[in-house]
Amino acid sequence: MNSLLAGYLPIVVFIAIAAAIALVMVVASILAARQKPYAEKLSAYECGFDAFDDARRRFDVRFYLVAILFIIFDLEVAFLFPWAVALSGIGWFGFGSMMAFLGILTVGFIYEWKKGALDWE
Repeated sequence: MNSLLAGYLPIVVFIAIAAAIALVMVVASILAARQKPYAEKLSAYECGFDAFDDARRRFDVRFYLVAILFIIFDLEVAFLFPWAVALSGIGWFGFGSMMAFLGILTVGFIYEWKKGALDWE
């Protein structure tokens, strides 16, 4: 039983080292960085709302649409890289499958564009 647990020792050491490095980085950033927020740092950044406001505040559904579009096209890129690497091994069937996948995504993109999901007012 002891030899079985000894096999997990490298994993425990790795987790301890990773936790120690993370702790050192957080403490070093707190000690080294200026902790003086100013108006520009506290201003609204990407989401358009004031920073440190109520988290339960309602906001426009277009933020969800942009997030969904990002996920869709991020997945497209995630599928394209391994497909391009393995293209010589998968042949014409793999090529046709990816073209069908890209065609479906293109139709969805055109639909979103026509519906005005990409127009920001």
